Amino acid sequence: MTVTEENTANTAAAGEAVVPAVSRGERFSSYDVEAFEVPGGREENWRFTPMKRLRGLHNGSAPATGEIKVDADAAPEVRIETVGRDDERLGAAGTPSDRVAAQAYSSFTSATLVTVPKETKASKPTVVRLSGPGEGETAYGHVQVRAEAFAEAAIVLDHVGSGTYADNVEFVIGDGAQLTVVSVHDWADDAVHVSEQHLRLGRDAKLKHIVVTLGGDLVRVSPTATFAGPGGDVDMLGLYFADAGQHQEHRLFVDHAGPNCKSNVLYKGALQGDGAHGVWIGDVLIRAAAEGTETFELNRNLVLTEGARADSVPNLEIETGEIAGAGHASATGRFDDEQLFYLQSRGIEEEQARRLVVRGFFHEILMKIDIPEVRERLEAAIEAELQAIGV
Repeated sequence: MTVTEENTANTAAAGEAVVPAVSRGERFSSYDVEAFEVPGGREENWRFTPMKRLRGLHNGSAPATGEIKVDADAAPEVRIETVGRDDERLGAAGTPSDRVAAQAYSSFTSATLVTVPKETKASKPTVVRLSGPGEGETAYGHVQVRAEAFAEAAIVLDHVGSGTYADNVEFVIGDGAQLTVVSVHDWADDAVHVSEQHLRLGRDAKLKHIVVTLGGDLVRVSPTATFAGPGGDVDMLGLYFADAGQHQEHRLFVDHAGPNCKSNVLYKGALQGDGAHGVWIGDVLIRAAAEGTETFELNRNLVLTEGARADSVPNLEIETGEIAGAGHASATGRFDDEQLFYLQSRGIEEEQARRLVVRGFFHEILMKIDIPEVRERLEAAIEAELQAIGV
């Protein structure tokens, strides 16, 4: 890929810091909707989001008129429950950090709780399908995935259908547990989805968290990773493909508050068509107590047509000099003419050469998805996107 715009490409040495305008360590969180002001779009957390397209999720004018339908194909070792909002296990992974998330938390009536029991290895992936409330309808929801101590499993959250939806999703990973999560957002063209995802890792826990965004009118996913003990290791990966008029926004925050933890962030997006807009915000905070931290974040965007736009903002804030390493990078570009020329010089037609370049761009992410049926589905979806514009 030829880079035409590079926001940042830094590697911070010990004691150096790249600091955002406001420390993420000071961000406010609450379960109370009224504790948050109604955002107007100029706030740092909302400045890229088209507020009018939120359909009132942000200002209290969108009461629930429908429900999310939940279907599951669970591994026999995995337990799935529907629980009331008074279940004491809910809220264990984190507290809402914006008004929409607080609205979702105060508005859901029942939650889906997925539990992988202690010292259990699931024999197959568990797929939870969440279908929208329907065109013109609004719903709020809550999902919690718990991997108890030394458990191992793969979970797929598959979002489909129409309507307007806001939710909180929790991942509670116990000590020594290993969890792979694929959150697929393959909504219908009319859908609006605003999701805050809370990732909490115990001592020596490992989490591979993959977000895939393909459909919807507006999709905004905000994952936050925190470490409840030393030795935690999180991979936060993402793949998104925005078409004409689509707004896809991913806001990540990795909070290194304890020692000897690792985080790796890699998101890649492609954009095509007039008004296609991708937003990626990656914030990493290494607190004073987080000695021995190792972290890196990377976002790359490939613009396929005129009229598409990508905004990419990585932030790295370091409060201690005793770290193993930290860095971040971001780039946005178009097709690499040299790659196209090379492929064409080998007898490959231009249209096929362009497809190969795009497939190669996403290959790194796709190969990290260890669930064959999900990977094959995404490969087919990318192929369909390319065919739609004749690439």
